Amino acid sequence: MQRFILERFLQMLIAVLAVSVIVFLLGRMSGDPLDILLPPEATQVDRDIAAAQLGLDKPLAVQYVSFVSHAMRGDFGNSTRAAKPVTELIKERLPVTATFGLISMLVSLIIALPIGVYAAVKRGSAGDFMARMIVVFGQSTPSFWLGLVLIYIFAVTLGWLPVGGIGGPKFYILPVITLAWHGASGIMRLTRSSMLDVLGTEYVKLARIKGVPELKVIWRHAFQNAMLPVITYSAMLLVMLLGGTVIIETVFGLPGLGRLVVESVTSRDFPVVQTVVLLLSVMYIAANFLVDIMYTYVNPKIRYG
Repeated sequence: MQRFILERFLQMLIAVLAVSVIVFLLGRMSGDPLDILLPPEATQVDRDIAAAQLGLDKPLAVQYVSFVSHAMRGDFGNSTRAAKPVTELIKERLPVTATFGLISMLVSLIIALPIGVYAAVKRGSAGDFMARMIVVFGQSTPSFWLGLVLIYIFAVTLGWLPVGGIGGPKFYILPVITLAWHGASGIMRLTRSSMLDVLGTEYVKLARIKGVPELKVIWRHAFQNAMLPVITYSAMLLVMLLGGTVIIETVFGLPGLGRLVVESVTSRDFPVVQTVVLLLSVMYIAANFLVDIMYTYVNPKIRYG
């Protein structure tokens, strides 16, 4: 098991290194950073001074080493729009995105897992049909459309909930439903299909022949083994929820990381965009690594292999 974890850890480091190279090169390939950082009326002398201060006059390899060393210390430069460190902006916005992402993930799991298991156990029933319809609708419905529909019905027409912003518990309901809807449908679909595969295996049939209670067969023998693909999907979904809030935060006016990206792109605030892309990429890679570690405790073949 230790060898397996070490191999995955090394793979994670290589992936992070590759991502840092790509993010760094994209920043240089998209144009001269000085064109973004300096006003149009800046003279060549101003450009030379700024290039020397920022290290842009050095070879590309030296610039990359400096970029990585600063990033490892949490120094991502200053925002050209807000005139403050990028790290401060992310610290201000990340809690909002993380809160909505985690709550949405929790809601998705609470709703999707029981329904997915029920649909598999009662395959062909009316409940199974309804679950499959929910999956089809959830997977095919754009989040921004659902958010606008919910706002129109519950905020504009009925006036039960606020349109957007941050406040009490009521402010969380519509954004969380919008974020959780697509994720819940995906978890539900995967749980159902995985449970159907496991319920048809020989060891489940043997457990039933031995007279093991049906609930024990479902939750102890089938559910545990069916969770492997669901764990992978859920971990990736959490990162996607954190990174996919750009549209949702814009629709509901949430001051989170996604809205920060939109504001930074429109104002050409490259340091912020570069940092957020790097942060989300590292989070995605780290989530993959954590899933592999969880596998070692769920799957004995990996643990003792």
